[in-house]
Order: sequence, then C-alpha cells, then structure tokens
Amino acid sequence: MGKHIAVLGGGSFGTVIANIMAANGHPVRLWLRDQHRADAMNQSKENTRYLPGYALSDNLVAGTDLEWAVQGAEAVFVSIPSSNFRQVAEQAKAFVVPSQLLISTTKGVEASTFALMSDILTELFPHNPIGVLSGPNLAKEIAAGHITASVIASKNDALCQRVQQILCSKTFRAYASDDVFGVELGGTLKNIYAIASGLSAALGVGENTRSMLITRSLAEMSRFAVAEGANPMTFLGLSGIGDLIVTCSSPLSRNYRVGFALGQGKSLATAVEELGEVAEGVNTLKQVRQQAIEKDIYMPLVMGLYEVVFNQAPVREVIAGMMSNQPNVDVEFSASN
Repeated sequence: MGKHIAVLGGGSFGTVIANIMAANGHPVRLWLRDQHRADAMNQSKENTRYLPGYALSDNLVAGTDLEWAVQGAEAVFVSIPSSNFRQVAEQAKAFVVPSQLLISTTKGVEASTFALMSDILTELFPHNPIGVLSGPNLAKEIAAGHITASVIASKNDALCQRVQQILCSKTFRAYASDDVFGVELGGTLKNIYAIASGLSAALGVGENTRSMLITRSLAEMSRFAVAEGANPMTFLGLSGIGDLIVTCSSPLSRNYRVGFALGQGKSLATAVEELGEVAEGVNTLKQVRQQAIEKDIYMPLVMGLYEVVFNQAPVREVIAGMMSNQPNVDVEFSASN
C-alpha cells in the first residue's frame, strides 16, 4: 500500500479528510492528544465527539504518539487550531524529513505574530514542500456524502498533484492554485463575516440585508488582501466567495453559530462554551482589526463587529452607524487593475 499519510488533529475536519484518504485506500494515521478518545475511535470506528454516526475506514488508525504518526509519512496534514498550531508543529519537527509534504488545513492566524499557518510551516520547515487546503468544506456535510470541492494551494506543483490524487473521490474534489497566501487569507478572513452573518440571522434580517452583508464582506476581504499583497482575483474562487457563502449561510458553520448566539443576547464566553469547538473567527477578528488600524485599511464591518463582540455595543446602533458612512464604489478591483 506504500507509505502512510499522517493527519494531526482529531477534530471534525481532520477526521473527515483522514477518512476520505483512508477510504481511497491509503493507510492513514490520525494523531490526537487524548488516549481514551483514540482507543474509542479505533474500537468503534467512529469519532463520537465531533462526527457521531460517521463510519471510519479500517485504513484509519488513531493514536497519541506523534513520532508514530509523522515518521515515514508521505504527507502530513496539520489540522490543529491556530492557538496550538506552532506548538504541535515544533513537536513534530524532530520526526519530519525534507521529502515529506506538509499541508495546513487550519483557517486562522497566530495571535502574537499575525502569521498564517503556512508562514509557521515555512519558518519551521524551510526545506519541505508546503501547501494549504481551504474552501467551502463543512465537515458534517462531507461526512454525509454531499459533493464538495476544495482548493489545494502550493508553489510546488508536485504537491498539488499528489494531494489531488489522494483526496479526490466521487464526492470530494480538490482544485489547484499557486496563490498560497490568497487562498489561506480567504479561508481565514471569512470566519469573521460568518460571525456577523449568524448575528444578523438571529436578529431576523431580510434576504436583501444578508445578500448585502455577504457582498460587502467580499469587498472588505479583497481590500484587506490587496493591502497585504494578495491577488484579489483569488477571492472569486472556492477559497474566497465559495467559502464565504457557505459559512455565512449555514448553521453548521461554527463561526455562524457563535454569531447567532451573540444575536440572541448571549455573552461571548457562553457562545464559545456552548459551541464546544474552536471558532477561529473570534481570534481572527481581534487580529485583523488591529492590522487594519495599523495599516489604515477601511474595514467598517470588522470595526463594527469588534465593538459588538468585545465591547457589548448595541447591535442596532452599530448597524445604524455603518449605514451612515459615505458609500464607496461597488467593485474596487478588476482584472485590468
């Protein structure tokens, strides 16, 4: 069967991509921290915490030994929340060799540095091929067998081709891109606007308003991307508008659910506790707001949402304030820019 594939992180997405590859016939080692959960997954062939009822392939084995997972793997997918991403990557460093493909699936930024996850991998593993997997990929829908597409982005063509080979199935497809920064930034930024969308849904806004919110979110994401040096055209793809639509529209989105809870009047702490999983948008909102202030990037949705989430500002007052702003042009970037 050849070399195995490692997936670090036993959350919903880490589990589902591990199982896709295992179902495709590849031996997969899924690393997680909790031995009890690993034993339970191996025995029941199910991740009862994050994906109950989803049968796991016999080719997937869970364990807590990082050396066992990483050493000798053809590819290592890192599906660790951004707050612990660097720590786990540093622990894995002793077992990684330059020939191994390293792919991040985490949509977030490092709080202390504003580094994206591919930045951390490049820093720690300068001689390895690095990639990013991102797109409109709700884990529970993938588990249910709904047709899904993603983007594998890397400067290394061989990495993109290999990831497409091991991941593509009858219901899951991966498209290639060489814009690592743009793809990763899209997946990171959309989490912020999913919170705003969930919050607005709880308030019972109309479809016109939700359409406006998603469209202006895309404009704001593109504006930030250009200021950071990314290609705004990438945001017209799956990792931009595709991911934005699904996370702003679905109660399956963790960030949407946090926003919905806030719209119901619950505190941020309560909303996050009830979720039981990491909502990357909460940390990303804080970091992007700071970056926008420092670089003087016009981001009224980010500024308004920050006041609601962290300063308990009345939602309707914030909305009223944003509606009084001078309207800018509809489309700021085009292929000819």
